[in-house]
Amino acid sequence: MKIHLLWKKEEIEERHINEDKIAVVFDVLLATSTIASCLAVGAREIIPVLNTTEALRTKEKLSAGTEEVLLAGETDGLPVEGFINPVPSILNRRASGKTVILSTTNGTVAIRKAASAKKVYTASLLNGEAVGKRIAGTHEGETVVAICSGSRNNFCMEDYYGAGYFIHCLMRETDDPELTDSARSAQLFYENMKEEAVSVLTRSSVGRMLSDYGFYEDVAYVSQRGIMDVVPRLNGAGTVLMDERDSASEHGPAETQRYHL
Repeated sequence: MKIHLLWKKEEIEERHINEDKIAVVFDVLLATSTIASCLAVGAREIIPVLNTTEALRTKEKLSAGTEEVLLAGETDGLPVEGFINPVPSILNRRASGKTVILSTTNGTVAIRKAASAKKVYTASLLNGEAVGKRIAGTHEGETVVAICSGSRNNFCMEDYYGAGYFIHCLMRETDDPELTDSARSAQLFYENMKEEAVSVLTRSSVGRMLSDYGFYEDVAYVSQRGIMDVVPRLNGAGTVLMDERDSASEHGPAETQRYHL
């Protein structure tokens, strides 16, 4: 297995992401953490969109009743008018059994840009171990690209840390993987700071911004490592679901109440 890392979504291009690659997208604050927590509390599916205009258009196209579809979105960390704030403390309470159309400044854009890969998974600190185990068990010998979403063309420390955690977990499950320097550096960063997850996230630019907006508890919540066994994967229709090897009986709402803030 070969493991590579992209520092931000703007680096995604055909030579990096194609049908020969397995992509794993990280937006620890907050899109991929939100996706994991929504699926853990029983959301039916997550539809990542590029912007709020596409979100509204997507909702119009869905045949389900409006009570079955939630619009969640933020721009630069602030909720969009008419959308649910996509932080776990708010969205988790409403997501069970629902389709969630999710629009975020960076994470959902990165997921969509990575769609040309053979498989696209989303991961965070919450579920990085589960995603690592799944990829090790199903994609032996393939090239895995960890994608840090970043923030408007800027590097984000929390995504780098989350990718390092995932790589650390993946390496425990594989024999002698080949890491590029970018992937190795993320692994080493995580291993040197592995007991400092809350500190890393709260000291990041996005973490400080969310804390200033009153969402410190959400930042602390998503700093928990490996507490969820959900493996979200983008399907051909552009929807993020549990990977096909997950069953509803394993992840029903009765077993996921502990994931609520």
